Parts: sequence; structure tokens; C-alpha cells
Amino acid sequence: MEKILSVNETGDRLLHGDGRLQGTRLQDIAEPLCEESDQPVYASVVFGEYLLRCPTPELADLPEHCRMVVFREATNDACHDMLIGVLNQISEPVILCDAQCRIYLLNDAAVKMDSIVTQDVLGENITNVYRSRDGSELMVPEVIREKRPNINKRQYYTTRYGKNVDIVCNNFPIVQNGQVLGGFSVMEDWSAIDSLHKQIIDLQDKLVNRTSAGRHKTKSALSAKFTFEDIICISPAMSNVIAQCKRVAKNDSSVMIYGETGTGKEMFAQSIHNASNRADGPFLAINCAAIPENLLESLLFGTEKGAYTGAEHRPGLFEQANTGTLLLDEINSMNINLQSKLLRVLQDGIIRRVGGSSEIHVDVRVLSNINVPPSQAIAENKLRRDLFYRLGVVNISVPPLRNRREDIALLAKHFIMQCNKKLVRNVRNIDGATLERFQAYSWPGNVRELQHAIEHAMNVLPDEASMITPDYIPDLIASSSGAAGAEQAQTVPSASSLSGAIHDMERQTICKVLRETGGNISEAARILKISRQNLQYRIKRYKIDIAALLTGTIPQW
Repeated sequence: MEKILSVNETGDRLLHGDGRLQGTRLQDIAEPLCEESDQPVYASVVFGEYLLRCPTPELADLPEHCRMVVFREATNDACHDMLIGVLNQISEPVILCDAQCRIYLLNDAAVKMDSIVTQDVLGENITNVYRSRDGSELMVPEVIREKRPNINKRQYYTTRYGKNVDIVCNNFPIVQNGQVLGGFSVMEDWSAIDSLHKQIIDLQDKLVNRTSAGRHKTKSALSAKFTFEDIICISPAMSNVIAQCKRVAKNDSSVMIYGETGTGKEMFAQSIHNASNRADGPFLAINCAAIPENLLESLLFGTEKGAYTGAEHRPGLFEQANTGTLLLDEINSMNINLQSKLLRVLQDGIIRRVGGSSEIHVDVRVLSNINVPPSQAIAENKLRRDLFYRLGVVNISVPPLRNRREDIALLAKHFIMQCNKKLVRNVRNIDGATLERFQAYSWPGNVRELQHAIEHAMNVLPDEASMITPDYIPDLIASSSGAAGAEQAQTVPSASSLSGAIHDMERQTICKVLRETGGNISEAARILKISRQNLQYRIKRYKIDIAALLTGTIPQW
């Protein structure tokens, strides 16, 4: 049983001991101070006051079986953490800046709306992160300068990662004793409100049309749920793919989407449908790898009664998807003979049910997904070349997660917010060490593997923990740092190869910009148009010593 042998005057005051602490048990007074922790664990001795344990210095002359406990007053720390917890639970996006308009806080709702990695923008001037699309001044700098609120303002802005946002906001300065400490904005995503307005109008139309004679057009129940707004990214690679898909969505050309397993190919397919003129029509998807050939043919083209034992008069997916979109997932897994039967549908828009003799005209846009390069599938005789020309009028390539590492932190935060609702948790984020492991890992399972890693961590994370640490992520990822070093060594090849020349040029460009910015990571990332995390990853990857770079002693390779 441990008892207090001695306490200094400050410790007695913080513990409200009144000189009577000697011989009492610290566990009975402030139990959280008894054990050191990597995460803040507060002790509250009286209402409204909090204490926090500090790292214990090593003392050579400490008596045997004795230990020292060092702690400090931490009321402001605890109140700060509580307020952050409150802000992260409210549904309205909030951004807070200091008096110099440097971003101090983005709550979870703002992170979700703006698709921004908080660590990338903290401490940066708000005008370096957001730009008004109509040329007007951003609201937060205005209220800080004018020292008065600005309520119910509509604003259109673009983030530095290229996301366009439409909001209505209430903006307030923070003034204390005549001094402006900062300003904040409480926002509403107007695009979401606009979507609700459209839903109300659609419902009103349906109510009116119910009393009218004849058929009326309504949105199909077989609809796609994802839109381009649901694709979480800040990387130029993904932003370019999204921009390309938005252009493609406007017409009816067939689209083939290539991407490794777990990259989100179906999200792109659904988004293309929802951004197209067929959005009110049905969206159907079928996985060609999961269904036997004879059954797949029946599902696609339909059957007539008596076509085979047990066959019924039933329309196929092409008929059901009429005026809409049909997605053929893993098209390279479809039997090569059945692929030939798709050609007529794609060319003439005509199908014939299995066991039937009549021709049926259908109006369907066909999208397809493939998880190997189309050229490889053709070479391996898994995809007919003529079918590829029909299905791949437009080819889209979704980059793997290892090629868009700047998105990892944002995706991790997004999945944490999802799991907080699903598992009824209150986890804030991943810590720096976990982010390093994530950045070093190769992610063969791509975004889906990252999502599962986050959900795994939040299932095994202790109830009181608020940050995901490497102790709770899957072992394969947690131990990836050593393997990553070898991988990175392999990804910096000699300049004699094309790949090596490209890496050499990239390294030289990064070094040049770092010299020009005096080693300022944020400014260099802005000039290079990549995130701070991505730049830091590449600095580590290319073993760039910034201090040596600035003094002109960096080694060349």
C-alpha cells in the first residue's frame, strides 16, 4: 500500500491537502496520477480543477521502494479537450482562427465537408487554404478586422485541393477585454440543404401526379447511392480522375473502369450514373465472377417459360435497367463465349431472352469494372478484344492507395467518424506514429484495407482511449516500417532507368523548392501542389536532409 511520504508546497496546494497529505494514499485522492500514460489522463480533485501527470525525471538517490510523481495544473488542457469533444459531435461545420487569421481548429463536420486533413492546414493563414469563388472576402478575416458579427451570409469558396463548397454561415469575432483573440464561422452545407429542397419538390410532384391520369416518371427504386461528393480525396491523382468522370457522365458512351481490388471502382460507376441524364432511371450491378455462366446468361438476358427445367417468364437485367445503367463488375471473369453475346446488345440495343424468339429493344448504358489492366486481360484471353472496344469506349484508371498517400490521413479520419457512429465511440483521430505506419505500408487491399484497419483498431481500442495508436492496428501494418524501408530503397532506383530518371527529377525538384522556401514544409507543399504529409513522406523516401540541403552539404546520388 503506497503512501505519500513527502509533497512540496505546490503539490499540496493543487491537491488541496492543507498540509495533511503525508501518510495518505495518492490513489484515494487522485488515482489517475498514479500511473504514467502516453495519452492525457486528467485527475479532478475538486469541481472545475484538473491535474495532469508529467514525465518523471530519473533520480539516482531515490530511496528503495519509493517513486516520484510529478504533476501540474491542467484545467485549461482539460477544458480545451472537452470543448473539442463537444465541437466534434455537432453536425454544423465550424472553423476557428486566431487574431492573425491562422487556422486553429476545424471540427469533424468541417473536415468532412471540405475534405481537408486538419494537420495540413493548422497554423496556416485561412486565405492560403480557402479562396472565394466570387472574388469577395472570406467571412472570418472580415469579422476579425471589423470586430463585429456577420450573420446568415451565403459564400462560395474553393479549397486549395480544388473542392468547391457552397455554404450559409454565421461568423463571429472573439473579443475579450477589447482584444480580438480570433474569429470563427458556424456553417451549413448549402448543397445538402439544396438536395433536401429537391427531395421535397419531388415528393410534391409525386403527390400531384397521383391524382393525374396516366403514367408519370419517378426516380427508380433501383438507384445508385454514391455521388462524386462521397469520394474522399485531396490528391491531384484522384481529383483528375473525378474531373474526367464528371465529363464522361454527360454522355451515354460505355465506360470501362480499371483499378485494383478495393480502390472504389463501383463508387465511380454509381457516381457516373447519378451525374448523368439517366440518374432518374434504374442502376443495376452484377458481379460476373460470383455467378456460374449459364445462370449469368439468364440473369442478364432473361428467360422464357420452358427454356429449361424450372425456367419462368422473367425479364433479365438488361430489361430491368432500361433507360438506366447496368454495371458489369469484374467483366474479365465472364466466360469468353458469353462475352460474344454481349456484342449485339452493345451494338444494336437488342436482346433475346433465353428460350425466346422475339427481339426486345433496350436503352441501357453499360459500365464495366476490371481489376487487371485490360491489355493483360486481352493477352490472357480473359477479355475479347472486340468486346473491349465496345465496353471501353472510355477508359478510366483509378489509382491505388499507395500512389495517393496524401489521402491516407483524410480517409482515416473519415472512417473514424463512420465507426464512431457505428460502434458508438468517441475516437478523435490516429496519432503521429500510426500515421507514419500507414504512410509506410504498401496497402495491397487499398482503401478497403484501410477502412478495415480503422474498424479493427476501434473494436480493440480501450473504451477510454481517444486516439488510435500503433498498438491497436493490425500486426501486418504495425510492423510495416522495416519492410517499408526496403521497399523505399527499391523505389529509388538508379537514374539509368526511366523510372530512376523520373525519381531523380522529382527529388531534384523537391530539393530546389525546399531551398527556395528556406526549408518551410508548408510553403514548399503549397508550391508543389501536394499535401504536407505527402511532401514529408517523399522527403523521408528520398532521404533528404533539410539542414544539410540549406547549408549546401547535402550528398548527391
